[in-house]
Amino acid sequence: MSELAINGGQPVRTKVFPAYSIIGKEEQEAVQRIMESEILSKYLGSWEPDFYGGPEVQEFEKEWAQYFGVKHAIAVNSCTSGIQCAVGAASISPGDEVIVSPYTMVASVTAPLIYGGIPVFADIEEEYFCLDPKSIEEKITKRTKAIIVVDIFGQPYDADAINAIAEKHNLIVIEDCAQAPGVKYKNKYAGTLADIGIYSLNYHKHIHTGEGGVIVTDDDNLAQRLQLIRNHADAVVGGMGVEDITNMVGFNMRLTELQAAIGREQLKKLDRLVKERIENCNYLDERLSKIPGLRAPKVREGAEHAYYVHPLLYDEKEIGVDRDTFIDAVVAELPPIELRESEGVRLFTGGAKPLYLLPIFQKKIAIGNKGFPFVGPHYDGEACYDKGICPVVERIYEKEMVIDELMRPPMTKEDLDDVVRAFEKVYEHRQELKK
Repeated sequence: MSELAINGGQPVRTKVFPAYSIIGKEEQEAVQRIMESEILSKYLGSWEPDFYGGPEVQEFEKEWAQYFGVKHAIAVNSCTSGIQCAVGAASISPGDEVIVSPYTMVASVTAPLIYGGIPVFADIEEEYFCLDPKSIEEKITKRTKAIIVVDIFGQPYDADAINAIAEKHNLIVIEDCAQAPGVKYKNKYAGTLADIGIYSLNYHKHIHTGEGGVIVTDDDNLAQRLQLIRNHADAVVGGMGVEDITNMVGFNMRLTELQAAIGREQLKKLDRLVKERIENCNYLDERLSKIPGLRAPKVREGAEHAYYVHPLLYDEKEIGVDRDTFIDAVVAELPPIELRESEGVRLFTGGAKPLYLLPIFQKKIAIGNKGFPFVGPHYDGEACYDKGICPVVERIYEKEMVIDELMRPPMTKEDLDDVVRAFEKVYEHRQELKK
């Protein structure tokens, strides 16, 4: 009889892994306090004190700004909304090019389209998977106006190199920090490394309010523009006396008092939760790196890693079995996570498919059905989204990347040992997979 569970053998573990459950009594009491106040939201889309939202939102913003050491924090209803606000605040206009990462959640890439901007894909770093400064430099044209960097998997971007490029070419840098809250690069928090940073409070992030996000900046003008776009700018700029109304088409991207109250309690837990992720990933890396052909990616010098997920690099030549077949066998040895049973085992290959291969870019259809903003009199460039434009990300996605979520608190050493044993078992019996 086969030893491997995928071929009928006994799996390493059948008991579900513990849930990542971080909502406790503190959040429940905060919600009850807001319910008793009967003020669930206090925004008004006009120029008066309640333009900035209710007391809970404003306190949450103050506490967030204090924690991360920034001048302004602007709460929004999602990180996606925050990135869209940031692009608008940066005055991106039809025909402007924005350099983006091909290896991320799609919202980091499509935000420029809202304002008629053209996403231009640069390749990623081989070791860290963030945007490669050299590739960025190659993609800059006279039409480039901004760079959207992503702290992918929890790894801060190369702020020294990319910020220097931006300064040289007079570009604004927007940092998608959805996956790296609470860690630093050279003693400065990720999310505060760029002109504008955006954090996520989505339900599967380090801390969460169900849905939500926070934008940060030290620039007074950008902060005002972000607040306006969040809350019906077009109805407010007149009363506020704003002269530059570029992109001042308003939206409703506001966070509620309930979410802000939860966020205030969640922020208190961030240090502990990040610390536990780092410890768990370090333990897994030390154990799994003993398997020939598995390698933990590097952490950038001077940086901490928040480990939104746990990445590994797979060497098919050394192991002798293709990556997807090997990982399918490991998955068969393990259970899902409690409360997420319907999602299956949180171990998978590839990560995000290079985003330029999605239909929106292959067909160049985004806003309306006439090809805007990719074609038209506003744009004298040529947007190229052919396969092969970013060879590093394609190789990593197709052959090398392995990702798991089996390291989140409250995973114990015993739980982590079961993950390691599953990898070791499949490696020891990999000859079965070759048949």
